[in-house]
Amino acid sequence: MKTMKRIIYSIALLCATTFSATAQDTKPFGNLDLGVTLGTTGIGFDVAMPVHELVKLRAGFEAMPRFNYDMHFNVESFGGQETPTESTLDHMSEALYGLTGFKVDQNVTMKGKPTMWNFKFLVDVYPFKNKHWHVTAGFHWGPSKIAEAVNAQEDSPSLFAVGMYNHLYDVSYQDMVLGIPTPIIDLESTGPVYLNPDIENQLLSFGQMGIPLGTFTHDMTDANGIAHKQGDTYYMEPNENSMVYADATTNSFKPYVGFGYEGRLIKGNDDYHIGFDAGVMFWGGTPSIITHEGVNLSKDVENIGGKVGDYVKFVKGVKAFPVLNLRITRRIF
Repeated sequence: MKTMKRIIYSIALLCATTFSATAQDTKPFGNLDLGVTLGTTGIGFDVAMPVHELVKLRAGFEAMPRFNYDMHFNVESFGGQETPTESTLDHMSEALYGLTGFKVDQNVTMKGKPTMWNFKFLVDVYPFKNKHWHVTAGFHWGPSKIAEAVNAQEDSPSLFAVGMYNHLYDVSYQDMVLGIPTPIIDLESTGPVYLNPDIENQLLSFGQMGIPLGTFTHDMTDANGIAHKQGDTYYMEPNENSMVYADATTNSFKPYVGFGYEGRLIKGNDDYHIGFDAGVMFWGGTPSIITHEGVNLSKDVENIGGKVGDYVKFVKGVKAFPVLNLRITRRIF
């Protein structure tokens, strides 16, 4: 962060020196360029206007195209009174189907997709006589959420079944702890309805259903008020809407420093230019990846396997976002 501030300060000092040392051959706000951009920050547009012979201001908008990255999970049993086996989940599914008519698919797919979009304000300084190369400082601003992962729509019935099973398990566990039956339904017309004790014992022996993601790095309590100990496996469970999801977030304000080049697109024609920008967008350290249960996969969980682990490792490793954009401009006036 200190290095970034030094760079921005140096560019600001360069601007001030340039203003005082150079005659203003270019009339401030004398022309306007409209540009389209394509690169690592997405697809966008901007407008640029000179405020001095060697200084140009740019403002614009850019958004990342939407695409899906599929990540596959397995539903497993945990917390039961018997040792889980490959057939345990089958027995759990059979018990749930017998009670409700819903089946559980052991495989769940989550679709990861970028959601990043930003407004930007940049200051280009052209320190060389040829006016092609420039150094740039400025900022991007947009929503803190830059990506999300949500269960595939076709898995919603299965997640609903998992959530229903876990609710029945919770009722059974509460009955065991309190020693008195808890109604699963209590209607004025029919009165309370209780689970059969034999079914409760069967549910308690099987345990709960969840999606194992990794192990906790420290003791914590999640958003549902459930306490977890360091080293325990994190089993993600569906929320009240039968969904599982995670959001990747950063700071909304993202400073930028970089450099670039700009030249004629057509020889002898100053109306069209082509160039590139290369630099770094600082988004405030390691992004957070927070599940619907309030667990931050970037900090609270480790030993995440499969494609999910690869996704988390990638996001955690990008502490500052690399920018490489192609830009084509048209002189408006």
